[in-house]
Amino acid sequence: MNFTYDFTVKDVSDAYNGAVGILWEVLMGEHIHIGGEKETQRLADKLGVISGSYILDICSALGGPARFLAKNYNASVLGVDITQTMLDKATARTQEAELQDKVEFRMGNALDLPVKSNSIDIVWGQDAWCYITDKSKLIQEAVRVCKPGGKIGFTDWILGTNPLSKEEADTLYEFMIFPNLETVDGYKVLLERNNCQVLEIENLQDDFTSHMQYYHAKIKEIKDTVIEEFGEELYKIAEGGIKAWKEAAEHKKVTRGLWIAEKPKGR
Repeated sequence: MNFTYDFTVKDVSDAYNGAVGILWEVLMGEHIHIGGEKETQRLADKLGVISGSYILDICSALGGPARFLAKNYNASVLGVDITQTMLDKATARTQEAELQDKVEFRMGNALDLPVKSNSIDIVWGQDAWCYITDKSKLIQEAVRVCKPGGKIGFTDWILGTNPLSKEEADTLYEFMIFPNLETVDGYKVLLERNNCQVLEIENLQDDFTSHMQYYHAKIKEIKDTVIEEFGEELYKIAEGGIKAWKEAAEHKKVTRGLWIAEKPKGR
């Protein structure tokens, strides 16, 4: 069973303008997605990123993947995000890395991308589209901006093969500020509905579970630091929320997936 919650883009932006963004960077690194640089490289290789590729990263956060792609693949990257703090930090770090000629960031909503149609070689996302309220419109926008013959590749947190109870969903979605979650097949249907050819799908259940176990152990290890920086109440919320996600992952109620698709030539 799927669930829908009344979390808006403002709710997500407010959270990432504050302590949430800092805490996830502490746990995940500046890529702020599972697997860090290793997973960025894995997705890039699956998508065939080459020198000169023009990539759109939807929900680019701190810009870690964008800088990695520019530095290691000589790609040009446009990052779009709705959170001002993330954009400011991403821009500053990109300038420090002297990659501003290859990487640009724009304020924008994923459901109304500030990008011209048919202009992007590769549309990219990593573990962030779970925050978008309308997944159907999101995929429509991704396909709109992608060049004919271009690719769309992303990872995302999704529902698992075993059902969540309403009580479990309340806890998990509220902790992460997720308005809804897709499924492995759900994203496939949305891509195909937009005339894309789905080239690859992966259910990354084991990897997702092991990372949730790692994040739960790590936050307990840095308990004193988190309390000193953010207060005991936030630590309890974070530890409890990550524990709930860990347990749900262990029971295959939530997982993470990967999708690679191609936009038809001539469309």
